[in-house]
Amino acid sequence: MSPSADRFPAATQTLRTRVVMGGIFAGALIALALSVLFTGGDGFAGGAGGGTGKLSPEAQEAFHSPPGSCLTWDNPDASDAHKVVCTQPHLFEVTALVDIGAQFPEGAPVPSLEQWQQIAQQKCTSDVKPYLGHNLDPYGKLTTNLLRPTPSQWDDGDRQLRCGLQWAGPGGRLLPTTGPAKEQDQSLVFEPGTCLALQGKGVGDPVDCAKPHSYEIIATLDLKSKFKDAYPKQDDQKAWLDTECTKQAADYTGGADLDAKKLILTWDLREQESWDAGSTKVNCKVAALLPDKSGLLAVTGSVKAAPAGPDGGQPQDGGPPSDGGGGPTTSSSAPPSTKTNG
Repeated sequence: MSPSADRFPAATQTLRTRVVMGGIFAGALIALALSVLFTGGDGFAGGAGGGTGKLSPEAQEAFHSPPGSCLTWDNPDASDAHKVVCTQPHLFEVTALVDIGAQFPEGAPVPSLEQWQQIAQQKCTSDVKPYLGHNLDPYGKLTTNLLRPTPSQWDDGDRQLRCGLQWAGPGGRLLPTTGPAKEQDQSLVFEPGTCLALQGKGVGDPVDCAKPHSYEIIATLDLKSKFKDAYPKQDDQKAWLDTECTKQAADYTGGADLDAKKLILTWDLREQESWDAGSTKVNCKVAALLPDKSGLLAVTGSVKAAPAGPDGGQPQDGGPPSDGGGGPTTSSSAPPSTKTNG
């Protein structure tokens, strides 16, 4: 076992609900991702559309996209949403059309947020497996959501919804995916070199490693390379990952002494449901624990090996001693975080 193997308690090793990662759960993402819905004013979120009361032709086309269409946008309010081919990076893939006219006939008030959540869960989950051709990983990166009519469209009797799949980060920001959803690996992993923000008591979205963060992703491993047949028990996953992530940490950091830097090495585990859906990849990652091990310290700077410089490895005031080899510093000014499966 590696010297840094005094990790989080076993109960927190595995993400058992997406709630830990910012309240995200398949079919119940609306409360977190309102900014991506075609809502507010007479256009997109934030009253986009230039106050004209009309969606742009491109936005209208995006809103009325058939299943299999992929959409993306750059503006936070999604006012520039447009269709792209699914082989390009995108933020939403339409999976099904749903008409709720029987439930909400003409003259019915716009559903409340709670009702929209229920509609998303009821209407946008049953068709996902037929659309994908396989199960949706309940702990994977893809989650369901819906596009709903604008208030003016609702008043005109439009009751059509577009269910779809998207990748929402642990802090709620939508992250781009590439390729049709049915061809994507659903494993909830980030590219090595990615740092995740420390947000409240949870892990946030990807952030520059020069900024305070919770985890730094150092490697992606495929459990299938070791466990080629049946789903491996989590104790077996831990034993293999302890060895393999330690090797990856040495390569990534140039042999840095993580203990001397007061950093721990940890990793993700996979549930049976994820394995059955084909999600077999996991991340190795480093972080810093609070003294009482109740959560994480904010770490600033990357642990990745870099040429030594005259200013390398200097800790923040009050931070742990450095080994002089450069790398991150830690600060206890940020609130703790719980471990996440991603």
